[in-house]
Order: sequence, then structure tokens, then C-alpha cells
Amino acid sequence: MKLSTLLFLSASSGMVLGAPTVKRSHEHHREKRDVVYVTQYVDGNGNAIQGNGGASTTVATQAPASSAPTSTLSPGSSSAAPVTSSSAAPSSSSSSSSGSGSGSSSGSSSGSGAGGVDGDLSDFSGPDKEFEDGTIPCSQLPSGQGVVSLDWVGLDGWASIMNMDGNTATSCQDGHYCSYACQAGMSKTQWPSEQPSDGRSVGGLYCKDGLLYRSNQNSKYLCEWDQNSASAVNQVSDSIALCRTDYPGSENMVIPTVVGAGSSKPISCVNEDSYYQWQGKKTSTQYYVNNAGVSVEDGCIWGTSGSGVGNWAPVVLGAGYTNGITYLSIIPNPNNNTPPNYNVKIVATEGSSINGDCKLENGVYSGSGSDGCTVSVTSGSAEFVFY
Repeated sequence: MKLSTLLFLSASSGMVLGAPTVKRSHEHHREKRDVVYVTQYVDGNGNAIQGNGGASTTVATQAPASSAPTSTLSPGSSSAAPVTSSSAAPSSSSSSSSGSGSGSSSGSSSGSGAGGVDGDLSDFSGPDKEFEDGTIPCSQLPSGQGVVSLDWVGLDGWASIMNMDGNTATSCQDGHYCSYACQAGMSKTQWPSEQPSDGRSVGGLYCKDGLLYRSNQNSKYLCEWDQNSASAVNQVSDSIALCRTDYPGSENMVIPTVVGAGSSKPISCVNEDSYYQWQGKKTSTQYYVNNAGVSVEDGCIWGTSGSGVGNWAPVVLGAGYTNGITYLSIIPNPNNNTPPNYNVKIVATEGSSINGDCKLENGVYSGSGSDGCTVSVTSGSAEFVFY
């Protein structure tokens, strides 16, 4: 399997960008990006597979000031090996929120406050309270049942706050979609089926008359369990902050999975056949992985140029499940050519089967040099092992 990264002309500046600058930490604008790196799966002849999956992973690049924000495409997958290309601004998307594999759907109940980084549900246990529309004030992040508060982001615990015109706010207010984070192994269920025509993605609860309402009435819960087919295992001496992008939403890499030394956490593998779609194409999950020892507060943010954190983190992971197969990727971040302070490999768990070989060891990706790699988990589950 081979992952080849292609550079394309900037949509607005006409420049070819390799590792452009990005949005600063704690800035919550939705700014237009010049280049989007999209990974597509192709067949053995190198032809992109149509109709059976979309992009595998995207890496956020330049974000120059603009009043016309856009969206990048979150990971998706189909089969065979991926090849990376750039994409112009995506447009509309549809919504679906049925459960995705292992465990039951999970949700958030009313109440004040929210769980910490690790949430308040054990791995793949079920929820027991449905979200009730019009009962929680917009000033209050719903608590429990998988919802976690992002206190360091500066948005009262929310991941992002945006309206359909791309305008952002620092507090959840009328006419805005207030996006939230779910604990490791879970994904949010809320986004409107009608999305902005210019390609931005919008997600979260809708604030109306000072109260919160589900934007996706097909789900009674705010979080759902993803396919139980991947996890992160930390064999190094420091904790590692994996920062998932807020998608559909701002795409800020603020949703945390913190794996302590000697421990493991589930990786969110959304069921692409039923999860959020962009232009009818399947999407999955993307993580920016910081160096070991970087805290969640310092790492799950928009980093500054050369900072090595957030969107400047050295490694990007992709994960998704479709048509009975889990696809997992380790991909270099074009913003950062410095190897991480760990190695990482994808290995099958006992009794499981995977196709392909994928690891980053001493700064070199297996099989494809600097382009990254992908495996397909045909049965059971696999682990991203950091060592």
C-alpha cells in the first residue's frame, strides 16, 4: 500500500504550498484555507475508487484571513491503498446518526457541567438518558453520557460556535450551532442535514431562544459509540495527546484522547456507512498526534508556525470503518518534517487479521518512505502502538 502526497496550486494565492502556516492557537475564526490534502483510496491500477468511499484523511494547511470560510474533508475510506491529493472547498453534506458497531449509542443528558477529558462512561458502556430539546440553556454545556468539556479552548467548554454564515462567537448564542466533544471512542451525533453551500461544515446543538435543541432529530443522544476496532497503546514513558478534529464543525484539532504511559484508549472509528457525509462521500476521523509529554492544554489547539503542537504536530492518524472493514493510517503532517519523539506502528490484536504493514520508525514510514501508510483490518481489531 502506498500513500503519495501531491501538492496543488493554492486556490486563492496561486502558489504551490508545501508546509504553509496555519491558524494560531485560541483563534476561533473560520478562515478559508488555500490547500487541502485529501487521501483517496485507489485500486491496484492507481485509479480512484468512486462511489464506495471518499477521502481518507485531510491535513489542514494554510488559513489566510478571509470572510468566506470553507471546510476540509474529514477522513473516509473504501478499499485498497490510498493516494493523497488536494481538494477545493467541499460543499454540502448530509447527516445520519445511527449507531456504529460495538456498544450502543451513547448520549448526553441535561444537567450542569460536563465530564473531564476522559468523560464519565467506561469504554463501550451504554447511555441511559436521552437529550431533551429546549430544557438546557445555551450558556450551559450538557453534562455526562459521553460529553466532555474543553476548558482550555476558551469557549465555555464547547469545541466551536458558528452560524450558517460562518460567523463565530465565544459563547453559545441564538442562531449558532454549538459543537461539543465526546470522550475517546465516541463521536457527536448532532449536525444539520442542510449544510452551507460554500463547503463549510457545521455541527453541534442549535441555540434558539436561549435554549439548546438537537440539530439532528434522528438521534436522541449527543454522543454515540464508534466501531470497536482500533485503540491507541502507549509504551513510552510520557503521556501522548491525540487531538481529533472537530468535524463536522470548525475542524479545530481540540477533541482529546490522552493516552497515559503504559495505558490504552479507544480510537474513534466512525461507521462511514451511516455517519456524516460530505457531498455524498463517506467521512471518518483524523487525529493530530503531539510529541510524548505535550499536555492536552498545550497540544489540542491550533499551534503557531514551528511550534510542533496541534496542527503542527508531527503525525496524523486516520481511522474509519466501512463495508465491514476498518482502515487505519499513519500519515506525515506536511506542516512538520521533524520526526516525533516516539515510534508508532499498527498491529493486529490477538486473533485479528490485517492487510498491509504500517509503521513510523526512526522517522521513516514503512513501504513508502515519507508518504505514510495504511492498513485494512479485515477481522477483529488493531492497535496504534507507540513505542
